[in-house]
Amino acid sequence: MKRGFITLAVLVGFSLALISCGNSNPTSPQPTTSGLKFRAFVSNPLEPISGGGGRPVINIVDAMKDVLSPFSISLATTVPDPGLMAVSPTKKYTVVFSSSSNSLAVIDNIKEHVAQNSSGQSVPAINLPGSSESMVMGVDDQTVYAAVPNAPVVGQTPGALLVVNFIGGRIAATLPVPAAHWVVRSHNGNRLLVFGDNSNTVAVIAPSLIGTSTDPRTFVCCFDHPVWGVVSSDDTTAYIFNCGPECGGTTAGITVLDLNTDTAGTFLPLSAATIGFLNGTTLYVAGTPPATPCGSGTAATTCGTLNVVDTGTLTATNATPILISDGYHDRIDLGSNGLLFIGARNCTNITASSSGGEVRGCLSLFNTNTSTASVAPDNGDVTGIQPISFRNVVYVVENGELRIYDTTTGTLQSTQVDIIGQAIDVKLVD
Repeated sequence: MKRGFITLAVLVGFSLALISCGNSNPTSPQPTTSGLKFRAFVSNPLEPISGGGGRPVINIVDAMKDVLSPFSISLATTVPDPGLMAVSPTKKYTVVFSSSSNSLAVIDNIKEHVAQNSSGQSVPAINLPGSSESMVMGVDDQTVYAAVPNAPVVGQTPGALLVVNFIGGRIAATLPVPAAHWVVRSHNGNRLLVFGDNSNTVAVIAPSLIGTSTDPRTFVCCFDHPVWGVVSSDDTTAYIFNCGPECGGTTAGITVLDLNTDTAGTFLPLSAATIGFLNGTTLYVAGTPPATPCGSGTAATTCGTLNVVDTGTLTATNATPILISDGYHDRIDLGSNGLLFIGARNCTNITASSSGGEVRGCLSLFNTNTSTASVAPDNGDVTGIQPISFRNVVYVVENGELRIYDTTTGTLQSTQVDIIGQAIDVKLVD
């Protein structure tokens, strides 16, 4: 009898152990970080939740293995619509802009949650006075500069560059720049270039003078609807992109800007110029000249162009503009194996059902080794491009989907990551 009771007790205990192993223990600690060492952040305002609807999160991808982590960073109590992101120079912080609330959230990349201030409290959402499509981090790891075209300025035309102390959770300064839309930073952080809509000037800003009695702004003329710029590796020269006819002006091209004297110099006319990438002394310039035909081989009737410029001689090395997708080009980056990724929005989308098999969207690829261009077979706007260091892959967000390209083939690799919800931007944080 005693042996029977002992046997029964053992069986009951074993059964309880099986039940415990087969079900999640509500009292067991949940992971507080992804545990990954090489990560890409993907902003996602619509990660599904039980019961329906979605929540705003930052998804985390293992950028070494192309695997989505089950752990994500919730922004539900901070901002409702995470989108555009900027990573600090040390990669300690990521600032995320929410377009529906015009506010910023600050993420501690190491702890993988909303950053804390010096008092140990979570940094609250930082409200901006309007929407922004362009922001850059300062070299001090605590400042972000956001261009806000419709920021109200007392007694002046709307538009300003907002200087935000994101650790302090406050706007530290407002620098009026009419219709300020885009901002570019020099590598050393000594200069900021701010571009306003429908303008013929560029605002050159010295961050060291912000908060002093000296105006940090120098307005340099004369350009033709300048919208972007790239800075030389030694931070002495900027190449200013004149949008020209694409933005309602007269002549597109690039202008050399001396950052030591803040004076405009030589102008090189090009077919179009809204975004570019500088690799050594070679400058790749993309844009969409109005009503430019594509020619044969596609159902698209209008195309954009790419020009390759030798900055040493300030001449275009391609005899004729290279045809790429149309739309407004505002994303560009260089992956491994010399593969250049050029992204646009509001382009001509071609679907298989309407073209007998062709699929075409807003992402163009240019092989800098062979000087050949192609348009990727995906529809939709490109909202994020991130080359993955030390690997032959580039992460691209197009039409709300994260796509992984193999730079050895210029095509989608077999392994893909499915972001459930809506991917907006992607940034490498390690």
